[in-house]
Amino acid sequence: MSQKPSLAYAWYVVIVLLIAQMFSFLDRMIMGLLVGPIRASFEISDTQYSLLAGLAFSLFYAAMGLPLARIADLGNRRNLISIGIAVWSFMTAVCGLAHSYWTLFAARVGVGVGEATLGPAAYSMITDYFPKTLLGRALSVYMIGVTLGSGFAYMVGGAVVGYVENMDQIVLPFLGEMEGWQLTFFIVGLPGLFVAALVALTVREPERKGVSDDIADPPLRDVVRYILDRRRAYAGHIVGISVFIMVVYALNLWGPTYFIRLFDYSRPQAGWVFGLIMIGAGSAGLLLAGTVADQMMSRGIKDAYLKVILFSMVAMTPCAIALGFVSDDRLAMIFMSLAIFFSAFQGGITGGALQLMTPNQMRGQVMALYLLTANLIGLGLGPTVIALATDYVFGYDAAIGKSIALCAAILCPVAALILWRSLGSINELLDEQQQDLTSSD
Repeated sequence: MSQKPSLAYAWYVVIVLLIAQMFSFLDRMIMGLLVGPIRASFEISDTQYSLLAGLAFSLFYAAMGLPLARIADLGNRRNLISIGIAVWSFMTAVCGLAHSYWTLFAARVGVGVGEATLGPAAYSMITDYFPKTLLGRALSVYMIGVTLGSGFAYMVGGAVVGYVENMDQIVLPFLGEMEGWQLTFFIVGLPGLFVAALVALTVREPERKGVSDDIADPPLRDVVRYILDRRRAYAGHIVGISVFIMVVYALNLWGPTYFIRLFDYSRPQAGWVFGLIMIGAGSAGLLLAGTVADQMMSRGIKDAYLKVILFSMVAMTPCAIALGFVSDDRLAMIFMSLAIFFSAFQGGITGGALQLMTPNQMRGQVMALYLLTANLIGLGLGPTVIALATDYVFGYDAAIGKSIALCAAILCPVAALILWRSLGSINELLDEQQQDLTSSD
Protein backbone atom coordinates (compact mmCIF):
# COMPACT_ATOMS: atom_id res chain seq x y z
CA MET A 1 0.00 0.00 0.00
CA SER A 2 1.33 3.46 -0.87
CA GLN A 3 2.34 5.77 1.97
CA LYS A 4 -0.34 8.25 3.01
CA PRO A 5 0.74 11.80 2.08
CA SER A 6 1.31 14.25 4.90
CA LEU A 7 -1.18 17.01 5.58
CA ALA A 8 1.54 19.56 4.77
CA TYR A 9 2.01 18.05 1.31
CA ALA A 10 -1.76 17.97 0.79
CA TRP A 11 -1.85 21.71 1.45
CA TYR A 12 1.06 22.16 -0.98
CA VAL A 13 -1.01 20.44 -3.67
CA VAL A 14 -3.91 22.79 -2.89
CA ILE A 15 -1.60 25.80 -3.34
CA VAL A 16 -0.32 24.51 -6.69
CA LEU A 17 -3.89 23.86 -7.85
CA LEU A 18 -4.82 27.34 -6.56
CA ILE A 19 -2.14 28.79 -8.86
CA ALA A 20 -3.54 26.75 -11.75
CA GLN A 21 -7.06 28.00 -10.97
CA MET A 22 -5.72 31.56 -10.78
CA PHE A 23 -4.27 31.33 -14.28
CA SER A 24 -7.48 29.73 -15.54
CA PHE A 25 -9.52 32.73 -14.41
CA LEU A 26 -6.80 35.21 -15.37
CA ASP A 27 -7.06 33.96 -18.94
CA ARG A 28 -10.85 33.88 -18.83
CA MET A 29 -11.79 37.10 -17.03
CA ILE A 30 -9.38 39.38 -18.86
CA MET A 31 -12.30 39.80 -21.26
CA GLY A 32 -14.05 41.91 -18.62
CA LEU A 33 -11.52 44.72 -19.08
CA LEU A 34 -11.23 44.61 -22.86
CA VAL A 35 -14.86 45.46 -23.65
CA GLY A 36 -14.08 48.88 -25.10
CA PRO A 37 -11.06 48.04 -27.27
CA ILE A 38 -12.51 44.83 -28.73
CA ARG A 39 -15.92 46.42 -29.36
CA ALA A 40 -14.16 49.25 -31.18
CA SER A 41 -11.96 46.90 -33.23
CA PHE A 42 -14.82 44.69 -34.44
CA GLU A 43 -17.66 47.27 -34.23
CA ILE A 44 -19.93 45.04 -32.15
CA SER A 45 -22.65 45.59 -29.50
CA ASP A 46 -22.69 44.64 -25.82
CA THR A 47 -24.77 41.59 -26.66
CA GLN A 48 -22.31 40.38 -29.30
CA TYR A 49 -19.43 40.96 -26.91
CA SER A 50 -21.16 39.01 -24.14
CA LEU A 51 -21.45 36.01 -26.48
CA LEU A 52 -17.75 36.31 -27.24
CA ALA A 53 -16.79 36.53 -23.56
CA GLY A 54 -19.29 33.97 -22.21
CA LEU A 55 -20.85 31.58 -24.68
CA ALA A 56 -17.70 31.03 -26.74
CA PHE A 57 -15.82 29.89 -23.64
CA SER A 58 -18.59 27.63 -22.39
CA LEU A 59 -19.13 25.87 -25.74
CA PHE A 60 -16.20 23.55 -25.11
CA TYR A 61 -18.03 22.04 -22.16
CA ALA A 62 -20.87 20.91 -24.38
CA ALA A 63 -18.53 18.85 -26.54
CA MET A 64 -15.70 17.69 -24.30
CA GLY A 65 -16.42 18.36 -20.63
CA LEU A 66 -17.88 14.94 -19.78
CA PRO A 67 -15.35 12.85 -21.77
CA LEU A 68 -12.49 14.66 -20.04
CA ALA A 69 -14.14 14.15 -16.67
CA ARG A 70 -14.37 10.41 -17.36
CA ILE A 71 -10.61 10.45 -17.82
CA ALA A 72 -10.37 12.23 -14.46
CA ASP A 73 -12.48 9.51 -12.82
CA LEU A 74 -10.58 6.58 -14.28
CA GLY A 75 -7.10 7.85 -15.18
CA ASN A 76 -4.30 10.09 -13.93
CA ARG A 77 -5.80 13.39 -12.81
CA ARG A 78 -2.45 15.13 -12.39
CA ASN A 79 -1.45 14.55 -16.00
CA LEU A 80 -4.85 15.66 -17.26
CA ILE A 81 -4.57 18.94 -15.36
CA SER A 82 -1.03 19.62 -16.60
CA ILE A 83 -1.97 19.06 -20.24
CA GLY A 84 -5.10 21.17 -19.84
CA ILE A 85 -3.15 24.13 -18.42
CA ALA A 86 -0.72 24.01 -21.34
CA VAL A 87 -3.55 23.95 -23.89
CA TRP A 88 -5.62 26.79 -22.42
CA SER A 89 -2.50 28.97 -21.92
CA PHE A 90 -1.51 28.47 -25.55
CA MET A 91 -5.04 29.22 -26.77
CA THR A 92 -5.16 32.42 -24.72
CA ALA A 93 -2.05 33.58 -26.55
CA VAL A 94 -3.72 32.57 -29.83
CA CYS A 95 -6.54 35.02 -28.96
CA GLY A 96 -3.95 37.74 -29.48
CA LEU A 97 -3.60 36.66 -33.12
CA ALA A 98 -7.30 37.10 -33.91
CA HIS A 99 -8.16 39.70 -36.54
CA SER A 100 -11.92 39.16 -36.74
CA TYR A 101 -14.85 38.52 -34.41
CA TRP A 102 -15.19 34.88 -35.44
CA THR A 103 -11.48 34.00 -35.20
CA LEU A 104 -11.46 35.41 -31.66
CA PHE A 105 -14.68 33.47 -30.95
CA ALA A 106 -12.99 30.24 -32.10
CA ALA A 107 -9.91 30.91 -29.98
CA ARG A 108 -12.09 31.51 -26.91
CA VAL A 109 -13.72 28.12 -27.49
CA GLY A 110 -10.23 26.62 -27.22
CA VAL A 111 -9.57 28.44 -23.95
CA GLY A 112 -12.60 26.59 -22.57
CA VAL A 113 -10.44 23.49 -22.19
CA GLY A 114 -9.19 25.08 -18.97
CA GLU A 115 -11.98 24.42 -16.52
CA ALA A 116 -13.13 21.40 -18.51
CA THR A 117 -9.91 19.64 -17.42
CA LEU A 118 -9.07 21.46 -14.19
CA GLY A 119 -12.35 21.58 -12.28
CA PRO A 120 -13.43 17.91 -12.14
CA ALA A 121 -9.89 16.56 -11.67
CA ALA A 122 -8.85 19.13 -9.03
CA TYR A 123 -11.99 18.68 -6.92
CA SER A 124 -11.59 14.91 -7.05
CA MET A 125 -7.90 15.05 -6.07
CA ILE A 126 -8.47 17.43 -3.14
CA THR A 127 -11.32 15.28 -1.86
CA ASP A 128 -8.93 12.30 -1.81
CA TYR A 129 -6.20 14.30 -0.02
CA PHE A 130 -8.33 15.65 2.87
CA PRO A 131 -10.71 14.35 5.55
CA LYS A 132 -14.21 15.78 5.32
CA THR A 133 -13.66 17.94 8.44
CA LEU A 134 -11.08 19.96 6.46
CA LEU A 135 -12.55 19.58 2.99
CA GLY A 136 -14.57 22.80 2.95
CA ARG A 137 -11.55 24.90 3.85
CA ALA A 138 -9.27 23.07 1.42
CA LEU A 139 -11.68 23.55 -1.48
CA SER A 140 -12.26 27.20 -0.53
CA VAL A 141 -8.51 27.85 -0.48
CA TYR A 142 -8.26 26.21 -3.91
CA MET A 143 -11.07 28.43 -5.18
CA ILE A 144 -9.22 31.56 -4.04
CA GLY A 145 -7.56 31.09 -7.41
CA VAL A 146 -10.83 32.38 -8.89
CA THR A 147 -10.73 35.68 -7.00
CA LEU A 148 -6.96 36.10 -7.37
CA GLY A 149 -7.08 35.24 -11.07
CA SER A 150 -10.01 37.53 -11.76
CA GLY A 151 -8.51 40.31 -9.66
CA PHE A 152 -5.08 40.09 -11.27
CA ALA A 153 -6.73 39.90 -14.70
CA TYR A 154 -8.26 43.30 -14.14
CA MET A 155 -5.24 44.82 -12.41
CA VAL A 156 -2.62 43.52 -14.84
CA GLY A 157 -4.92 43.95 -17.81
CA GLY A 158 -5.72 47.50 -16.77
CA ALA A 159 -2.05 48.36 -16.44
CA VAL A 160 -1.20 46.78 -19.81
CA VAL A 161 -4.12 48.44 -21.59
CA GLY A 162 -3.24 51.80 -20.01
CA TYR A 163 0.34 51.41 -21.18
CA VAL A 164 -0.28 50.26 -24.73
CA GLU A 165 -3.03 52.85 -25.31
CA ASN A 166 -0.34 55.53 -25.13
CA MET A 167 1.90 53.82 -27.67
CA ASP A 168 1.76 54.97 -31.28
CA GLN A 169 2.32 51.49 -32.69
CA ILE A 170 2.97 47.98 -31.36
CA VAL A 171 5.12 45.78 -33.58
CA LEU A 172 6.26 42.34 -32.46
CA PRO A 173 8.88 40.15 -34.19
CA PHE A 174 7.30 37.70 -36.65
CA LEU A 175 3.78 38.87 -35.69
CA GLY A 176 3.92 42.40 -37.04
CA GLU A 177 1.63 45.25 -35.98
CA MET A 178 -0.79 44.54 -33.12
CA GLU A 179 -3.42 46.33 -31.10
CA GLY A 180 -3.09 46.72 -27.34
CA TRP A 181 -5.78 44.18 -26.48
CA GLN A 182 -4.00 41.57 -28.62
CA LEU A 183 -0.74 42.08 -26.74
CA THR A 184 -2.63 41.69 -23.46
CA PHE A 185 -3.61 38.12 -24.36
CA PHE A 186 0.04 37.20 -24.92
CA ILE A 187 1.13 38.69 -21.59
CA VAL A 188 -1.50 36.83 -19.52
CA GLY A 189 -1.48 33.57 -21.51
CA LEU A 190 2.10 32.40 -22.00
CA PRO A 191 3.20 32.27 -18.31
CA GLY A 192 0.65 29.51 -17.75
CA LEU A 193 3.02 27.09 -19.51
CA PHE A 194 5.33 27.26 -16.48
CA VAL A 195 2.38 26.34 -14.22
CA ALA A 196 1.73 23.28 -16.38
CA ALA A 197 5.32 22.18 -15.79
CA LEU A 198 5.00 22.83 -12.02
CA VAL A 199 1.99 20.52 -11.81
CA ALA A 200 3.63 17.79 -13.87
CA LEU A 201 6.87 17.82 -11.88
CA THR A 202 5.77 18.33 -8.26
CA VAL A 203 2.20 17.04 -7.78
CA ARG A 204 1.58 13.35 -7.04
CA GLU A 205 -1.59 11.50 -7.98
CA PRO A 206 -3.35 10.59 -4.68
CA GLU A 207 -4.81 7.21 -3.80
CA ARG A 208 -8.56 7.21 -4.41
CA LYS A 209 -10.71 7.02 -1.26
CA GLY A 210 -14.20 5.60 -0.90
CA VAL A 211 -13.84 3.37 -3.97
CA SER A 212 -16.58 0.76 -4.18
CA ASP A 213 -15.91 -2.53 -5.98
CA ASP A 214 -19.60 -2.61 -6.88
CA ILE A 215 -19.25 0.35 -9.22
CA ALA A 216 -15.60 0.14 -10.27
CA ASP A 217 -15.05 1.62 -13.72
CA PRO A 218 -18.76 2.40 -14.31
CA PRO A 219 -19.78 2.89 -17.96
CA LEU A 220 -21.24 6.26 -18.84
CA ARG A 221 -24.77 4.88 -19.04
CA ASP A 222 -24.48 3.78 -15.38
CA VAL A 223 -23.36 7.25 -14.35
CA VAL A 224 -26.32 8.75 -16.21
CA ARG A 225 -28.69 6.23 -14.62
CA TYR A 226 -27.27 6.97 -11.15
CA ILE A 227 -27.90 10.69 -11.61
CA LEU A 228 -31.38 10.20 -13.09
CA ASP A 229 -32.39 7.95 -10.20
CA ARG A 230 -31.44 10.80 -7.86
CA ARG A 231 -32.44 13.61 -10.20
CA ARG A 232 -34.35 15.66 -7.64
CA ALA A 233 -31.20 16.10 -5.53
CA TYR A 234 -28.78 16.65 -8.40
CA ALA A 235 -31.09 18.86 -10.47
CA GLY A 236 -31.97 21.05 -7.49
CA HIS A 237 -28.31 21.52 -6.59
CA ILE A 238 -26.93 21.99 -10.10
CA VAL A 239 -29.73 24.11 -11.61
CA GLY A 240 -30.27 26.23 -8.50
CA ILE A 241 -26.63 27.19 -8.19
CA SER A 242 -26.23 27.63 -11.96
CA VAL A 243 -29.02 30.23 -11.95
CA PHE A 244 -27.28 32.01 -9.07
CA ILE A 245 -23.99 31.92 -10.97
CA MET A 246 -25.64 33.87 -13.79
CA VAL A 247 -25.56 36.87 -11.44
CA VAL A 248 -22.07 35.99 -10.14
CA TYR A 249 -20.50 35.85 -13.60
CA ALA A 250 -22.43 38.91 -14.76
CA LEU A 251 -20.93 40.91 -11.90
CA ASN A 252 -17.46 39.55 -12.59
CA LEU A 253 -17.55 40.35 -16.30
CA TRP A 254 -19.36 43.70 -16.25
CA GLY A 255 -17.93 45.00 -12.96
CA PRO A 256 -15.10 47.10 -14.47
CA THR A 257 -17.42 48.39 -17.20
CA TYR A 258 -19.89 49.47 -14.48
CA PHE A 259 -17.28 51.82 -13.00
CA ILE A 260 -16.15 53.03 -16.43
CA ARG A 261 -19.63 53.91 -17.66
CA LEU A 262 -21.22 55.26 -14.48
CA PHE A 263 -18.30 57.05 -12.85
CA ASP A 264 -16.00 57.83 -15.80
CA TYR A 265 -13.15 55.64 -14.54
CA SER A 266 -10.34 54.96 -16.97
CA ARG A 267 -9.74 51.30 -17.81
CA PRO A 268 -6.61 51.16 -15.59
CA GLN A 269 -8.55 52.76 -12.70
CA ALA A 270 -11.49 50.39 -13.12
CA GLY A 271 -9.10 47.43 -13.34
CA TRP A 272 -7.36 48.29 -10.09
CA VAL A 273 -10.56 49.08 -8.17
CA PHE A 274 -12.46 46.00 -9.29
CA GLY A 275 -9.37 43.81 -9.09
CA LEU A 276 -8.80 44.77 -5.46
CA ILE A 277 -12.49 44.14 -4.72
CA MET A 278 -12.25 40.67 -6.25
CA ILE A 279 -9.06 39.79 -4.38
CA GLY A 280 -10.11 41.26 -1.03
CA ALA A 281 -13.87 40.73 -0.77
CA GLY A 282 -13.97 37.62 -2.93
CA SER A 283 -11.17 35.82 -1.10
CA ALA A 284 -12.67 36.76 2.28
CA GLY A 285 -16.04 35.34 1.22
CA LEU A 286 -14.50 32.07 0.06
CA LEU A 287 -12.49 31.55 3.25
CA LEU A 288 -15.32 32.51 5.60
CA ALA A 289 -17.78 30.22 3.83
CA GLY A 290 -15.41 27.25 3.95
CA THR A 291 -14.61 27.82 7.64
CA VAL A 292 -18.24 28.25 8.69
CA ALA A 293 -19.35 25.24 6.63
CA ASP A 294 -16.66 23.02 8.19
CA GLN A 295 -17.65 24.13 11.70
CA MET A 296 -21.29 23.35 10.96
CA MET A 297 -20.26 20.01 9.49
CA SER A 298 -18.30 19.13 12.63
CA ARG A 299 -21.49 19.73 14.63
CA GLY A 300 -23.31 17.12 12.54
CA ILE A 301 -25.12 19.43 10.10
CA LYS A 302 -24.60 17.30 7.01
CA ASP A 303 -26.15 19.82 4.57
CA ALA A 304 -24.04 22.66 5.98
CA TYR A 305 -22.57 23.53 2.56
CA LEU A 306 -26.01 24.07 1.04
CA LYS A 307 -27.31 26.14 3.95
CA VAL A 308 -24.31 28.47 3.75
CA ILE A 309 -24.92 28.91 0.01
CA LEU A 310 -28.62 29.63 0.59
CA PHE A 311 -27.69 32.35 3.09
CA SER A 312 -25.31 33.94 0.55
CA MET A 313 -28.03 34.04 -2.12
CA VAL A 314 -30.35 35.94 0.20
CA ALA A 315 -27.63 38.27 1.50
CA MET A 316 -26.25 39.14 -1.95
CA THR A 317 -29.59 40.21 -3.44
CA PRO A 318 -30.02 43.67 -1.85
CA CYS A 319 -26.33 44.47 -2.37
CA ALA A 320 -26.53 43.80 -6.12
CA ILE A 321 -29.84 45.66 -6.43
CA ALA A 322 -28.29 48.72 -4.77
CA LEU A 323 -25.78 48.99 -7.65
CA GLY A 324 -28.60 50.21 -9.87
CA PHE A 325 -29.40 53.19 -7.66
CA VAL A 326 -26.18 54.60 -6.14
CA SER A 327 -24.77 57.83 -7.58
CA ASP A 328 -21.55 58.03 -5.55
CA ASP A 329 -18.59 55.88 -6.55
CA ARG A 330 -17.60 55.26 -2.92
CA LEU A 331 -21.02 53.79 -2.18
CA ALA A 332 -20.76 51.81 -5.39
CA MET A 333 -17.46 50.32 -4.19
CA ILE A 334 -19.04 49.35 -0.85
CA PHE A 335 -22.07 47.64 -2.39
CA MET A 336 -19.95 46.00 -5.10
CA SER A 337 -17.60 44.66 -2.40
CA LEU A 338 -20.53 43.25 -0.42
CA ALA A 339 -22.07 41.69 -3.53
CA ILE A 340 -18.75 40.06 -4.50
CA PHE A 341 -18.19 38.93 -0.89
CA PHE A 342 -21.49 37.04 -0.71
CA SER A 343 -21.27 35.81 -4.31
CA ALA A 344 -17.99 34.06 -3.47
CA PHE A 345 -19.50 31.87 -0.73
CA GLN A 346 -20.53 29.21 -3.23
CA GLY A 347 -17.10 28.98 -4.89
CA GLY A 348 -15.50 26.09 -3.00
CA ILE A 349 -18.32 24.44 -1.09
CA THR A 350 -20.60 23.99 -4.10
CA GLY A 351 -18.26 21.39 -5.54
CA GLY A 352 -17.59 20.01 -2.08
CA ALA A 353 -21.26 19.18 -1.64
CA LEU A 354 -21.28 17.33 -4.96
CA GLN A 355 -18.19 15.35 -3.93
CA LEU A 356 -19.91 14.23 -0.73
CA MET A 357 -23.07 13.29 -2.63
CA THR A 358 -21.28 11.10 -5.21
CA PRO A 359 -19.25 7.85 -5.31
CA ASN A 360 -15.53 8.34 -6.02
CA GLN A 361 -15.55 6.80 -9.51
CA MET A 362 -18.29 9.19 -10.60
CA ARG A 363 -17.13 12.42 -8.94
CA GLY A 364 -15.31 13.87 -11.93
CA GLN A 365 -18.19 13.18 -14.31
CA VAL A 366 -20.79 14.61 -11.91
CA MET A 367 -18.56 17.64 -11.35
CA ALA A 368 -18.23 18.03 -15.11
CA LEU A 369 -22.02 17.91 -15.46
CA TYR A 370 -22.26 20.69 -12.87
CA LEU A 371 -19.53 22.75 -14.57
CA LEU A 372 -21.14 22.21 -17.96
CA THR A 373 -24.49 23.46 -16.65
CA ALA A 374 -22.99 26.26 -14.57
CA ASN A 375 -20.91 27.52 -17.47
CA LEU A 376 -23.59 27.21 -20.15
CA ILE A 377 -26.21 28.84 -17.92
CA GLY A 378 -24.03 30.96 -15.66
CA LEU A 379 -21.22 32.12 -17.92
CA GLY A 380 -23.00 31.55 -21.23
CA LEU A 381 -26.22 33.36 -20.31
CA GLY A 382 -25.43 35.52 -17.25
CA PRO A 383 -23.36 38.24 -18.98
CA THR A 384 -25.70 38.11 -21.98
CA VAL A 385 -28.81 38.69 -19.85
CA ILE A 386 -27.19 41.87 -18.49
CA ALA A 387 -26.23 42.96 -22.01
CA LEU A 388 -29.73 42.30 -23.37
CA ALA A 389 -31.26 44.34 -20.56
CA THR A 390 -28.84 47.18 -21.25
CA ASP A 391 -29.33 47.10 -25.04
CA TYR A 392 -33.06 46.39 -25.27
CA VAL A 393 -34.80 47.08 -21.93
CA PHE A 394 -33.11 50.33 -20.93
CA GLY A 395 -31.52 51.22 -24.25
CA TYR A 396 -28.36 53.08 -23.20
CA ASP A 397 -24.88 52.00 -22.08
CA ALA A 398 -24.93 53.78 -18.70
CA ALA A 399 -27.90 51.62 -17.62
CA ILE A 400 -25.51 48.76 -16.82
CA GLY A 401 -26.17 49.26 -13.08
CA LYS A 402 -29.93 49.03 -13.55
CA SER A 403 -29.46 45.88 -15.63
CA ILE A 404 -27.45 44.26 -12.83
CA ALA A 405 -30.11 45.26 -10.27
CA LEU A 406 -32.98 43.91 -12.38
CA CYS A 407 -31.34 40.57 -13.03
CA ALA A 408 -30.27 40.09 -9.40
CA ALA A 409 -33.79 40.90 -8.15
CA ILE A 410 -35.22 38.12 -10.34
CA LEU A 411 -32.52 35.45 -10.51
CA CYS A 412 -31.24 35.29 -6.91
CA PRO A 413 -34.66 34.47 -5.36
CA VAL A 414 -35.38 31.94 -8.13
CA ALA A 415 -32.03 30.21 -7.46
CA ALA A 416 -32.64 30.14 -3.71
CA LEU A 417 -36.12 28.66 -4.15
CA ILE A 418 -34.86 25.86 -6.43
CA LEU A 419 -32.04 24.93 -4.05
CA TRP A 420 -34.20 25.13 -0.92
CA ARG A 421 -36.84 22.81 -2.39
CA SER A 422 -34.18 20.15 -3.08
CA LEU A 423 -32.64 20.05 0.43
CA GLY A 424 -34.61 16.99 1.54
CA SER A 425 -33.48 14.91 -1.42
CA ILE A 426 -29.89 16.11 -1.05
CA ASN A 427 -29.87 15.05 2.60
CA GLU A 428 -31.05 11.57 1.63
CA LEU A 429 -28.20 11.31 -0.88
CA LEU A 430 -25.66 12.55 1.69
CA ASP A 431 -26.84 9.81 4.07
CA GLU A 432 -26.38 7.27 1.29
CA GLN A 433 -22.73 8.22 0.84
CA GLN A 434 -21.91 8.74 4.52
CA GLN A 435 -20.69 5.21 5.26
CA ASP A 436 -18.11 5.06 2.45
CA LEU A 437 -16.76 8.53 3.22
CA THR A 438 -16.49 7.82 6.94
CA SER A 439 -14.57 4.57 6.40
CA SER A 440 -12.09 6.31 4.08
CA ASP A 441 -11.16 9.19 6.42
